Amino acid sequence: MQNFDAATVTYKFLAPFRGEAVSPPPVWLMRQAGRYLPEYRATRAEAGSFLDLCYNPKLAAEVTLQPIRRYGFDASILFSDILVVPDALGQSVRFAEGEGPRLDPIRDVAGLARLDLSKTGSKFALVWETVARLRQDLPPETCLIGFCGAPWTVATYMVEGRGSSDQAEARSWAYRDPDGFAQLIEVLTDASITYLSGQIEAGANVLQIFDSWAGSLAEDEFERWVIAPTTKIVRALRARYPHVPIMGFPKGATSQLKSFVAATGVDGVSCDTSCPLSIMRDVADAGKVVQGNLDPLLLVAGGAALDRRVDEILAALKGRPFIFNLGHGIVPETPPEHVAQLVKRVRRGA
Repeated sequence: MQNFDAATVTYKFLAPFRGEAVSPPPVWLMRQAGRYLPEYRATRAEAGSFLDLCYNPKLAAEVTLQPIRRYGFDASILFSDILVVPDALGQSVRFAEGEGPRLDPIRDVAGLARLDLSKTGSKFALVWETVARLRQDLPPETCLIGFCGAPWTVATYMVEGRGSSDQAEARSWAYRDPDGFAQLIEVLTDASITYLSGQIEAGANVLQIFDSWAGSLAEDEFERWVIAPTTKIVRALRARYPHVPIMGFPKGATSQLKSFVAATGVDGVSCDTSCPLSIMRDVADAGKVVQGNLDPLLLVAGGAALDRRVDEILAALKGRPFIFNLGHGIVPETPPEHVAQLVKRVRRGA
């Protein structure tokens, strides 16, 4: 186990988790390693398939490091994918070029027999090796973020067999057979705890739990399928690694954001573009770290519009525990020089 103590480390990125307001704030961007970078595209071609890249520790570490070399972000996030978990559990996962992920759907309790938590170790170990490589190769001042997909969001892909606009198949199963659907959520929760624990052991300093489809659920369903499993993950990890901060990202669930933060016990929360800065201030004033909000399309536009919004966000969160980030991931058509513009704007007071 790594010797990690948030009270003694010197990472700038961790200062907000100690309640400190840092100016300029730490900055990193979701999907900062990706197709907008020519060096990523070259490495991706070398790897073969997308999953081959995720399971190749040398190449996965390389693409994780590429944006750090370019921009000097305060944190690096492990390059992987949320669907590593169902793949490791035994569900067939593949990525069709230009179409996104494809899975053999699981839509009832009988289908759960295809999943085996005891066999995840071999594929999880490849990701953990990537984390270990990164902790060795990253600049000493750069924090390392590990992550997983939240059980609800991962389940939507497993049930639908692909991404969807409304998560109808998963929502239908949850309504039709809530006890059966709960079994799938339980498997994913336990697998996520194992997966994230291994990332911490390998050297991750912070964790983020991505719940990209949290916003599709009604209030009572949100409580059962988002808050409850996330709370279980947070409690299990905190019992083992009390000094490792955990961030949540219930995308699209701004109306439930405050209850999510209070109920799950996360140390910080990512906020999507629809989240008002006033709510981010409220969450920060309650003692939690906030990050996000900037529209990824502003990175595509660049120019004065980007500078103006960066300044507005910085002004709104000044003096609070805040980390600068996007409201979602960088999109492939983003010009790399616009990312450099953003980082320079955030740090211009440094």
